[in-house]
Amino acid sequence: MSDARTCTAIQELRDRVIPKGHSSGTACYVESARGAVIRDVEGREYIDFSGGIGVMNVGHSHPRVVAAIKEQVEKFTHTCFMVAPYENAVKLAEKLCAITPGTHAKKVLFINSGAEALENAVKIARYYTGRTGVIVFENGYHGRTLLTMSMTSKVKPYKMGFGPFAPEVYRAPFGDVERLRDYFIKHINPESVAAIVAEPIQGEGGFIAPPPGYFQELSALCREYGIVFVCDEVQSGMGRTGRMFAIENWEGVVPDLMTVAKSVAAGMPLSAVVGRAEIMDSVHPGGLGGTYGANPVACAAALAVMEIFEEENLLARGQKLGEKLLARFQQWQRKFPMIGEIRGLGAMLGLALVKGPGGTPAADETKRLAAYCFEHGLITLTCGIYGNVLRVLAPLVITDEQLEKALGIIEDGLAEISR
Repeated sequence: MSDARTCTAIQELRDRVIPKGHSSGTACYVESARGAVIRDVEGREYIDFSGGIGVMNVGHSHPRVVAAIKEQVEKFTHTCFMVAPYENAVKLAEKLCAITPGTHAKKVLFINSGAEALENAVKIARYYTGRTGVIVFENGYHGRTLLTMSMTSKVKPYKMGFGPFAPEVYRAPFGDVERLRDYFIKHINPESVAAIVAEPIQGEGGFIAPPPGYFQELSALCREYGIVFVCDEVQSGMGRTGRMFAIENWEGVVPDLMTVAKSVAAGMPLSAVVGRAEIMDSVHPGGLGGTYGANPVACAAALAVMEIFEEENLLARGQKLGEKLLARFQQWQRKFPMIGEIRGLGAMLGLALVKGPGGTPAADETKRLAAYCFEHGLITLTCGIYGNVLRVLAPLVITDEQLEKALGIIEDGLAEISR
């Protein structure tokens, strides 16, 4: 066994024991984290604009979450909900039914990850409709399991070399319902489609938001053909866009099924499918489940997250964060020609960098910007089909001082790579 305590030493050990395919964006080996700040094993501190890829909306080690986890761990850590159930999972399901869009009767299935939630949403939709086809969208990302990898758009690194892929998955253009109607003529009969699965804001695909009215038209199309509308809120949900769920930015749109994960449990492995009771109840007993789904410690953390949103007015904080980010990004867009687009909604914003008269995606420059930020104490993430989007997934509890410091680092980095 090794007693390595420097980042370099841990990296050397990692190279021996962890496969190269499971890579990391930085060599920051974390010792502790609180709020919007990460501290590595050598004492360096970083402002966190990644949030564990959108997981830490309430902040790292929030005292309420920590207390809830400790209290639950002292009682029991696992019994398997399918064997000996417990109250906190039922209470959490009640909360999710209350906060998700729509006043209809809903039910909740708990599993472990975003990909697992998407897998189960498709299973349920297929069972309910008796159909097999699944329509997803260009630039979409839904996970790394066989089915969700098949549903994901980008080839490298997510799909390359991992085929054959799951059948009956069809990829359509995003943001244009008329083109989708044309797709029904050329690619699949709509009466064979079990589900249309869409991210309100495409996350890994580049923080792409569709035009106003799109989801109203898409949900109407689903109703027209009896297709289950599945909304993937894994990254965009839990206050990230200033609403509890991003789909609420499109007035009156109520998904049939919604997948929730990431920030729902502040870093504990928990996800859920929330949906119309008649759809969720269509599956026979024993047809859904898993050993660790609805883990009691994760459910305790998620209940604490719900309290934090309510009592600390976190949605309002998220809205203000989004306003500040957008104002600064718009200033930068006027100052730096390299910024081609500002993408996203609320505090889920990204900068799409381009170069040259044709606006070619500037992937290398985006990598340089992320590297500059890391070197100067800010952890960021890139995304996009072409790797040219610097995205913000900062904890919503970030302080004004931390935010200003982080934005200053990005601005200096933009100046550096624009020379």
